Amino acid sequence: MFNSICTFPLPSDLLAQGIHPISPLLALGLASGHVQIVRLPALPPNSSQKSRDQSSSTNGHGTVDTAWRTRRHKGSCRTLAFNLDGSQLFSAGTDGLVKVATTETGEVIGKIAVPSEPNGHPDSPTLLHALDPQTLLLATDSSAIHIYDLRADSTIQGVKPQQTHRPHDDYVSSLTALSPSETSTSGFSRQWFSTGGSTVAVTDVRKGIVFQSEDLGEEVLSGTVIGDKMFAGGEKGALRMWEGGVKGLMGGVDKKFMMQKGESLDVMCKLWEEHTGEELIAVGLGDGAVKIVQVGTKRTNVVDSVKHDEVEGVVTLGLEPGGRMISGGGSIVKIWEKETSDDLDDEEADVDQIQDDSNDGADASIECRIKHHAVQPNLFTIQPNSSVKTSPNRSQHISKMKLSTLLIPLTTLTTLTCAGPAAYGVCQAGCSAVVVACYSGAGFTFGTVTAGAGIPAAIVACNSAYGTCQAACAAVLIAPTP
Repeated sequence: MFNSICTFPLPSDLLAQGIHPISPLLALGLASGHVQIVRLPALPPNSSQKSRDQSSSTNGHGTVDTAWRTRRHKGSCRTLAFNLDGSQLFSAGTDGLVKVATTETGEVIGKIAVPSEPNGHPDSPTLLHALDPQTLLLATDSSAIHIYDLRADSTIQGVKPQQTHRPHDDYVSSLTALSPSETSTSGFSRQWFSTGGSTVAVTDVRKGIVFQSEDLGEEVLSGTVIGDKMFAGGEKGALRMWEGGVKGLMGGVDKKFMMQKGESLDVMCKLWEEHTGEELIAVGLGDGAVKIVQVGTKRTNVVDSVKHDEVEGVVTLGLEPGGRMISGGGSIVKIWEKETSDDLDDEEADVDQIQDDSNDGADASIECRIKHHAVQPNLFTIQPNSSVKTSPNRSQHISKMKLSTLLIPLTTLTTLTCAGPAAYGVCQAGCSAVVVACYSGAGFTFGTVTAGAGIPAAIVACNSAYGTCQAACAAVLIAPTP
């Protein structure tokens, strides 16, 4: 059903993505603290699928252009969100700041401090969501959802939350706006469905927490909404569905489907609703797979499965305005298009074209060419006051980092010099690089976290990997030099 038309690498692990509501623009937040905006290959309007394929990155004629890139946060960037008309980009990092920048230039025009936990300890952001032109939602590790009224300060400088709710017992992992009610005069939603800890909930801007589920028996990592159906994905591979909107959720009757036993459902998004009544969601798994699920009242089944990466899990997933699916995880981003019958007929020709393009000296393993340039005037198509829903983001399930992945650089480095002091020095440098990257991915700075009962699980995993690495270095030091 889906073909990968573009794969492009990133200089650091991806933690967040934001999809522009109108233009083919993608915002990326990295573990290094960098934020960048890239322009995706444009799809010509009213063109056939075949001509669209010819303009895509698969055959080398399309490009992914970096519009701007900057070190926006001192720690990692954990979440991103565009406002409703796409003119501004919100980002939040482990430095405890939400920064507001213009989409076109990346210039910071405002800052908001992430509120501390009730005990005074710093709180890290997990999600940002623009509910309407005036309302910004900020979710955190401590289960808080802060509601900001941006009209309170036109400069968006130091604005305080108007309300704070805590609908879950742990960090908020997903947040999706519900459809506006039939009596709504603004046309914007006032409620949202969220997941966090082991529960799901619905919260209202005016009424507060409308519903909070009982303990579902597993950590709930992802969620989305299609019409009056709400979905939640768990750490053990179960996909839950409630029908009937908020009333159906309150009824407590959910349908449970085992997607892949023992594999976490880390992120999900709504794809589209066909005129035939077909409803599809995409689910990103911890093993790097993306499964396309057809959901219905009588039947729910997986209709397609693609692989984002063989090692890294899927941490971001969304649908851009042109209908292409964007997946992210590890240090790569992939763009997917829906497969048609023309794709199958032209498959052999497409392969020949890719092989021909690889002879021009470009890296054949990169399926799209990336150009870096300064922002040009009118690079972006901004349409003010457009009422377009944004794709939800999710917090990163960092505690499930694989130690085998962390130790890959060590294996590479220790083979450069077999033994002795020279090999020991190379090995130690490799260990240091690994642990610094591990801490950064978890949202911390190496050397600033002290041991104790409250040490995060992700940091325990980082320290364990570091100890294993140093033990290997010690063995290299005492081994005879060939």
